[in-house]
Amino acid sequence: MTPYSYQLHEIAYLALAPARAMSDAARLWYKNPLNPIAHTHIGRNLAASAEIFERLTRRYGKPVFGLDVTTVAGEPVEILERVVWEQPFCKLIRFERQWTSPAPPQEKLLIVAPMSGHHATLLRGTVEAFLPYYDVYITDWADARLVPPSAGHFDLDDYIDYLVDICAVLSRENDGIPLHTLGVCQPAVPLLAAVALMEANGNPHVPASMTLMGGPIDTRRSPTAVNLLAEKRGSAWFRANCVHPVPFPLPGFGRTVYPGFFQLSGFMAMNFDRHVSAHIDMFKHLIQGDEDSMDKKREFYDEYLAVMDLTAEFYLQTVDTVFVEHLLPKGEMMHRGTRIDLSAIKRVALMTVEGEKDDISGIGQTLAAQDLCENIPDKRKMHYEQANVGHYGVFNGSRYRAEVAPRIRAFHAGLV
Repeated sequence: MTPYSYQLHEIAYLALAPARAMSDAARLWYKNPLNPIAHTHIGRNLAASAEIFERLTRRYGKPVFGLDVTTVAGEPVEILERVVWEQPFCKLIRFERQWTSPAPPQEKLLIVAPMSGHHATLLRGTVEAFLPYYDVYITDWADARLVPPSAGHFDLDDYIDYLVDICAVLSRENDGIPLHTLGVCQPAVPLLAAVALMEANGNPHVPASMTLMGGPIDTRRSPTAVNLLAEKRGSAWFRANCVHPVPFPLPGFGRTVYPGFFQLSGFMAMNFDRHVSAHIDMFKHLIQGDEDSMDKKREFYDEYLAVMDLTAEFYLQTVDTVFVEHLLPKGEMMHRGTRIDLSAIKRVALMTVEGEKDDISGIGQTLAAQDLCENIPDKRKMHYEQANVGHYGVFNGSRYRAEVAPRIRAFHAGLV
């Protein structure tokens, strides 16, 4: 990568703007039912080509959760998203249910979304499955390219501090109502570290439980291609090749970041043939007028291709701590000069969840937390491996809804 990769990316995006505008206009023209050509094979081909070109060259904005209603005890309940805590790099969103009668007491669930290139909306399905049963909150991490340098830096230590503060805020709001936490993928490490620090300090606001899903607790176990690349390259290589200043005129101009499009390129490369086939299928669906199938593809890629930048300091510290040095499982991870001692965790229950075919966090990497947290009583521990799912299927999809989420709820219920 050149020192100007980010700038060149932005220039290419801007240079294609006229072509995108023409392509979009062509799509509308050739799909207009009043245009006779729209009903021909040539017209459908031109409309399909125009849409695929526009989708491949556009910048995908941050999606919305769109969770406007849920069903509790057979009755529809409206949902209102509300920010209940905010810092420069994170907003805590509450999915507040608008009860028409006195609200029944329900336990709180904090979902810690990954800060790894995608927005928190990637966990829309995770949130939706828990809405009928919990008072649900989620961390909505900021896109670093939109945060002015004047807001300061943000690293892994700050991430852990944010989680400690959030647990305190949620625990103080309603005394006596348990708070459960759930970390999906990357947050498994900082969530585990935050709980260990709180336990070691005798913090009264520790959550009742933590569920770690597909997280890289010990990447020495069943290392995946992602893990092996990080170890082979080393943090110095990532520092020299993967972080760049945000270009003008974005709000974060001058801030050094790991660009989201780098992360997306890596993910796409891991399953390149699958993505090429998916776009060929999209082209065919458009020609055939199969809008139902096309809508499913649009929905997936609107989410998958919407990426965010990470601060360079957070990215590099995470690479070094988790993937290169393996500091947490070695008992050597530090937080502002204090060693993270997982043996201090005694009060917080632990559940780990893995996917049989996970190619991001290999089998055993999340399970390692069970061995490391040696002082949690066995009756307050549980591990579950979901068959026939990859990384995404651990926290989303039909098997997640039918098999994973109910087991998490049962684990929480058994703690009473």
